[in-house]
Formats: sequence, structure tokens, C-alpha cells
Amino acid sequence: MDCLIYRQICQLDHSTIRPLCAAPMSTGPKSIGPSNPRSRGKWLTWLSHGAILSVVLFCLCGCTEAEAVNAPPAKSEFNANRAYGYLKAICQLGPRPSGSPAMLEQQKMIIEHCEKLGAVVEQQKFATRHPNDGSTVELVNLIVRWQPELKDRIVIGAHYDTRPYPDRDPVNPRGTFIGANDGASGVALCMEMAHVLRSTKLSVGVDFVLFDGEEFLFDDTRDRDRYFLGSIHFAQQVAAGLMPGKYRKGVVVDMVADKQLSIYRETYSMQYAESVVKEIFAAAKRVGVNDFIPRNRHEGRDDHLPLNQIAKIPTVDLIDFDYPKPGSRDNYWHTEKDVPENCSGDSLRKVADVLLEWLKSQK
Repeated sequence: MDCLIYRQICQLDHSTIRPLCAAPMSTGPKSIGPSNPRSRGKWLTWLSHGAILSVVLFCLCGCTEAEAVNAPPAKSEFNANRAYGYLKAICQLGPRPSGSPAMLEQQKMIIEHCEKLGAVVEQQKFATRHPNDGSTVELVNLIVRWQPELKDRIVIGAHYDTRPYPDRDPVNPRGTFIGANDGASGVALCMEMAHVLRSTKLSVGVDFVLFDGEEFLFDDTRDRDRYFLGSIHFAQQVAAGLMPGKYRKGVVVDMVADKQLSIYRETYSMQYAESVVKEIFAAAKRVGVNDFIPRNRHEGRDDHLPLNQIAKIPTVDLIDFDYPKPGSRDNYWHTEKDVPENCSGDSLRKVADVLLEWLKSQK
């Protein structure tokens, strides 16, 4: 994720992405909005078997219809442990900036994995200049299609490149940036969702679109136009009518493996795709994922903006920018602390459960 700006007034050009991408990134504190930490319930300890039996009988006989609807599923289709394993495997490749050897290894891993599970994978190649020496760098968006025969389609997007350096690290801003949450989490989620979609027939086709070049920049001041390269290219191809099918809606997942998951309604998502936001948060309620909090909190510049502004696909950004948690004085974003140890497969499961419920509701 490049930069999130809380409650900042931004002037958007709705006909082009260029003014937005060229705008200076925020250099202020991570959050200037209210923390709004979620209250957490306390577990009760029952000291007698009679009390336990009473509670069980009440749950079986006295729950309301609404409580039954909002109860979590008995068993998730999404394997949280395997998803976390994918996240760790990606991170073991090391930093994965655009055009790097580790990025090429990651591309090979994803393509082989998804094709083995039955998806059709397209490599959407394009070129950019290296911001340091001006050399040509080949970038690749990966488009993973499920049920490619269906015309009506939905985008599940994520960037799979990492920032070259942990430039917000207070100790070592030119150190090693692994990007476990900011980079690997969206890929790991898609890799595990592939196991579900291989045997799930939906009313709409689904395309995982993994964007290259989301933040291919080495100097945050000099390289202001180096954001969203992959999603801009993809959106331009869609706008030019060069992509098969019709994209009805989209979701971008970014930084969704935080151990203490908190996903709020993102401001630009509400501006461009409010109906899709409501659908997704309603799906979260149906499957009992309370970590989706139906309040506006973040205003973020992310890959959903080109999809909304250029491709005209109503697209939502699902992101937990309170990393590690709301109100924390620490900040793992763009630092050397963005590592697998600070991520959770269960958080990936929660997000995937919501997305799968939402996809199944599409007609």
C-alpha cells in the first residue's frame, strides 16, 4: 500500500488518474483521525456443569432468527494454516520489487499454483523506466481467470510487488523490506481462495488480478508518479475494450493479514462504490465476521482508484491500515517489522470468508 491519508481534503480529477498519482504523498503521522478502538468482550468462566448446561439449552432453544443468520459458518472452506504457509513461502523469496529476481520467482510460483488448480492465467506485460537509471523494466500483471466462459465478471485485485526499501523504518530506512502484510497477504489470500474456486460454480466469473508496480519508487519525493503502474495499465486496457467479458464490480485487498484485524469502510470506496461496500459489509455480518466495522475511517490512495476512475469498475478497497492495531504508537507499515510473525492466517480466513459469501450472493 502506497499511502493512506486520514480525513484529508483531496481534489480528485474524475476523468484521469494522473493528478491523483502525481500528487505529493503524505509525510505526516500515520493517523490524524480518531483511533476508535473496538471494545472487546470478556470470557466468562462457568464453575458448574449445571450452568454450562443451562447456557447450552438457551443457545439451542432461545436464539432469535437474527442471531442464527449472523452466526459464523460451522466450517470455513478456507484453510487458514495453508494460507499462512503461502504467505511465509512468498516472504522467503525475499524483497520482491518490480523486475527483481525474487519477483520473477514469485510470478512462477503463482502461475504454476493457479494453473495446477484449473485457472486460466494471463500475463499482461508492459514496460516502465527504472527511476534510478532510466533503464527499461518489464512489469507483469497476472490475471487469473475462474470460469472464463462467463461474460459477467468480478475483479479481486491485489498488488504483489514490494516497496524497494522500508523507508518509514525509524532505525533502518534503507534496510530489508519483506512486505508480509503489504505485498504478500493479498497474494496468499488469492492462492488459498484458488482451492475453493476450483470446485465452486458461481453466477459470475472471477478474475484475480495481481498488480505489478504498485509502488515502484526509490525516492518518495522524486518518484511521485511511480504509484499504481499495474492497476493503471490494467484499467486502461479495460477502458479501451481490450479485455474479455464485462467487469461488474471489484474489490482490492491490501494489508489483510494483520493479527488484530480491523477493516473499516474506506472513504473513496464509499464515494465510488457505496453499494458494493454495503454488500460486502452485509456479507461480513451474515458470516459473523465482526472485524469488518461499518464506520468510515480511512481515506486511502490505492489500486482501487484507477479501477474506479479509468475503468469505471465500482471497486472497494479492503485494507487494515491500523497495523498492528488501532491507537498503537508503533507502526509496522513500510518498516522492517512487516514480517510473517506479525501476520495471521486466521485474519486471511476472515477476509476470504466474507469475499466468498459476497461472491456467492452475486446473481
